[in-house]
Amino acid sequence: MGLFDLVCDVVVGTADVVGGVVSGTVDVVGDVAGGAVDLVCDGAEYVAENPGKAALVAGATIVTGGIGLVAAPAIATAVGGAGLLGAASTGTAITSLSGAALTNASLAAIGGGAVAAGGGGMAVGGAVIAGTTATAGAVVSGLVVESDS
Repeated sequence: MGLFDLVCDVVVGTADVVGGVVSGTVDVVGDVAGGAVDLVCDGAEYVAENPGKAALVAGATIVTGGIGLVAAPAIATAVGGAGLLGAASTGTAITSLSGAALTNASLAAIGGGAVAAGGGGMAVGGAVIAGTTATAGAVVSGLVVESDS
């Protein structure tokens, strides 16, 4: 076996591996997309069959998300003050901060860090808290609505 044959075998083997990975990836993406479409269709069917329940769950989700957005600074301050967030982007321990600095550093930490450091900043921190509270509202209201059935 010459050098040229060895190079050809390596290239062909590499192409086979890459082809297998691409094929597997396409299969997984197709399965996920199909599952997502099924989930959306099931959800749409449920809403069509139960419009009152769906409206109650949607309303509760909107209300709890709004409350979470308004309460985000207080929630972030409590979490940061409890020592659950580590250090601010400046390297200062968040627990050693107070007032607006504690609130801002806590929101930024929840948002993935300061914008200047490549994170989402305070805005994303507020959105994360609002999204979390909206999700909690959706789950709880969905369970309550279904338990009344």
